[in-house]
Amino acid sequence: MAPQGVAEASLRSLRQQLTGEVIIPGDTGYDEARTVFNGMIDRHPAVIVQCHDPTDVSHAVRFGRNHDLAIAVRGGGHSVAGMASNDGGLVIDLRNLHDVSVDPEALTARIGGGATMSQLDRATQPHRLATTGGRASTTGVGGFTLGGGSGWLERKFGLACDNLLAAEVVTADGRTVHASADEHPELFWALHGGGGNFGVATSLTLALHPLPAFSMVLLLFLPEDGPEAVRAFRDFVDTAPDSIGGAVIYLTGPPEPFVPEDLVGSLVCGVLVTHTGPEAEIRELAAPLIALPHESEVISDIPYADLQCMLDDPPGMRNYWSAEYLGGFPDDAVATFCELAGAMPVPTGSQHIMFPMGGAVARGPDTSDEVGDYPVPWRTSPWAVHPFGVWEDASDDDRTRRWVRGVRGEMEPWSAGSVYLNFIGYEGQERVVASFGEENYRRLVAVKAAYDPDNIFRLNHNIKPTASPSAVAA
Repeated sequence: MAPQGVAEASLRSLRQQLTGEVIIPGDTGYDEARTVFNGMIDRHPAVIVQCHDPTDVSHAVRFGRNHDLAIAVRGGGHSVAGMASNDGGLVIDLRNLHDVSVDPEALTARIGGGATMSQLDRATQPHRLATTGGRASTTGVGGFTLGGGSGWLERKFGLACDNLLAAEVVTADGRTVHASADEHPELFWALHGGGGNFGVATSLTLALHPLPAFSMVLLLFLPEDGPEAVRAFRDFVDTAPDSIGGAVIYLTGPPEPFVPEDLVGSLVCGVLVTHTGPEAEIRELAAPLIALPHESEVISDIPYADLQCMLDDPPGMRNYWSAEYLGGFPDDAVATFCELAGAMPVPTGSQHIMFPMGGAVARGPDTSDEVGDYPVPWRTSPWAVHPFGVWEDASDDDRTRRWVRGVRGEMEPWSAGSVYLNFIGYEGQERVVASFGEENYRRLVAVKAAYDPDNIFRLNHNIKPTASPSAVAA
């Protein structure tokens, strides 16, 4: 039976137009199709269109508009805040658009809008190439890149959006446009951080970079030794070359061979150092950190695609995230950060993360034209703190969300004011505007008004097609 407000004839017509599938409540596979990454999200869309090609996407957009259905776009990854689904509306599911085509001579990859980071990394690795990806293999390439894209390789290769060369986008009227520096340049600019506000990205072309070697150092410390380790990591990164990345991660000690048995299930402080070079170099570069007394260590060469799988957040867990990007990380901020780790729910999959920016991120893309000045002002923050709530038991909902909000609130005195929106749920429109900057936001509003004047694509960190950022934030 057709959902309320949708005629059987309309559904039949849509099915006939598509290469992909249409799934509605009551169909076999509906519950599987509506299930999203975050176990806290339980929504029931009226229609799910599992697209197989960009033409399917165009038909789905027109169908949603014609039937006045709220439209959610589901890429290949997380959408932790639940923006990839809705109740009673249409979900455009891109997960079958996951092909990755690598051109090793041109140093580019063309990636389907539903591909995950694992699919991209496994395609580029045989060519000893890579581009900046998320810090988990399950991240969706599309939403990640359109939101700016922060990952382990960013200090060397820049943000993911800095590597965006072109995109195929289905706009709110069902047209497919090619956006690049030469075609639809304002739309192209907006796609560098503006998220899914302007259409459905069915494919992205990203620049690739040679990555002949990759290595890591992982050191585990007792929580009481965390402040010294964090200060040492901060001072180390401040003078490290761009090849160095990593993070400090407070986490529950996992049952892995490198974790001492008495630390499994307990809070530990991990220091991860990554390097776009071989093990011998990282040993020398990270020697001051390795010399600190610690409980466990792993130092090795590792394929980049394998590192991407190390900290994966499995689907079906309950998730709640936030972040604060900092203007500096003085000793009092370090002390506060470390103290807040003590309130993190343990044992759970939650992580309390601090990672450096700088390098190619802070410098921005090497371009002489205006289109390179992308709407990601958080790139100039030297440090970011990311409370990453992940847990299984619903009875932990309140305390985990309280902890995440508490971290953000306690770190706010050192905030730079702008934040990477992919790391947070909806935290108010003022935060959205601040994260683009008011000048950028006005320009984004103009692009939104040109390509989506009716705000069809609004299930996101929304840029409303109105004239005034202050009016939107009110």
